[in-house]
Amino acid sequence: MQNTRIKARRLPRDPGPAAWNRILPVRAGYAPLEQDVSVDWAIVGGGFAGLAAAQRLSQLVNGESIMVLEASQLAEGPAGRNSGFMIDLPHELNSESYAGSHDADIRQIRQNRSAIRFASAMAEEYGFAAGTLTAVGKVTAACTAKGQRHIQSYRQHLDSIGEPYRLMDHADMIEYTGSEFYHTGLFTPGVVMIQPAGFIRQAAAGLVERKGVVIHENTPVQQLDLTSGLHTLTTPKGKVKARRVIMAVNGHIQSFGFYPSRLLHVFTYASMTRRLSQDELQRLGGEQDWGILPADPMGTTVRKISNYQGSGDRLIIRNHATLNQSLEASQGNLNRARKMQQLSFERRFPMLKGVEMEYLWGGRLCLSLNSVPAFGEVGERLWSACCQNGLGTVKGTLAGMMAAELAAGNANNPELLEFMQTAEPRRLPPEPFLSFGANTVMRIKEWQAGLEV
Repeated sequence: MQNTRIKARRLPRDPGPAAWNRILPVRAGYAPLEQDVSVDWAIVGGGFAGLAAAQRLSQLVNGESIMVLEASQLAEGPAGRNSGFMIDLPHELNSESYAGSHDADIRQIRQNRSAIRFASAMAEEYGFAAGTLTAVGKVTAACTAKGQRHIQSYRQHLDSIGEPYRLMDHADMIEYTGSEFYHTGLFTPGVVMIQPAGFIRQAAAGLVERKGVVIHENTPVQQLDLTSGLHTLTTPKGKVKARRVIMAVNGHIQSFGFYPSRLLHVFTYASMTRRLSQDELQRLGGEQDWGILPADPMGTTVRKISNYQGSGDRLIIRNHATLNQSLEASQGNLNRARKMQQLSFERRFPMLKGVEMEYLWGGRLCLSLNSVPAFGEVGERLWSACCQNGLGTVKGTLAGMMAAELAAGNANNPELLEFMQTAEPRRLPPEPFLSFGANTVMRIKEWQAGLEV
């Protein structure tokens, strides 16, 4: 192959603290790379996709050296900024009710459940702490007539694909959440709730201690030199020569020049309360741990989490989304999210008047117009496991698994063949029409969602 030099044009910036990581005890980090080394496998990115790729490679290429390079600290990026749902059912953010076509949804369910089983097996193998993964299901909830119509549509779709659910009335929702806000809910049992930062930390520790994987934090890859021999990855204080490279950096793949004009970079925003007192917990009522997704995709996601390694009982409110093709969100974006989330919290939990939000943050999603991943061999011995389309815990895990299978030469793996039965990400409209149009549409949909936000 012809030698190719690729320089990263930028590093993403994540606004606000990664709250899931902050509520865990302080840990000793992994040292940044400070010398030149050679490895068999280099994985760029230490999130769900990167660690899943490392785990699967450790099962497939016994004895070969594997290194993970994380630009920041583990779980400080998107892996520590999501809502902590591992969702098995269709979750198509571009649809009105999360559902897609019948055949596509059946395929997606099968793939999502494979990723959940893979993550659960990691937890069992490495002895994750109780509370890291909990199979408690989730509720899609509505507080308006429009939201109830969304639930009815989703219910009919679940009937058509033979998936179980349980309808919940107003009394059921009060018993579940403690809040009188929701009128209707649809419970589905297959969702696993996770403490995402806890998952990433423990997965990394298991890979290092039991599989010999080497992890370097605070080691951004600034340049790729692709050659017919060993590829070279240049970082601030050292270089890595690797036979094979997997890029597990979600939307940041575009910073290296791949998939130009094909990826959407969306920030979603969330707030987490301070620890609730025993008196506040009694006033709230409801179950110990629960999660709600809004019937309207532009509505508000809510989670209640109980104590996990000192984190305490807290509520999480997530809503508002902006398209930021620069991979940077503004202070104005955060300010708007803060106001929206405070109002959403007060509507749902008037019994908790005076409870402050301790953390506010933004997290990056990467989407494509046709909801397909940026996946495959993008250069000789260089693979992409990127663009998770808004469900990074599950789809990131799946992409990492499949990238390892492909890179290790298991091209006839039936699961991989099915995963690769997708088109390429579609080309986006030109700027400034793209950003103006997308953000305008999202604001209109937020307005139309009404009280669901």
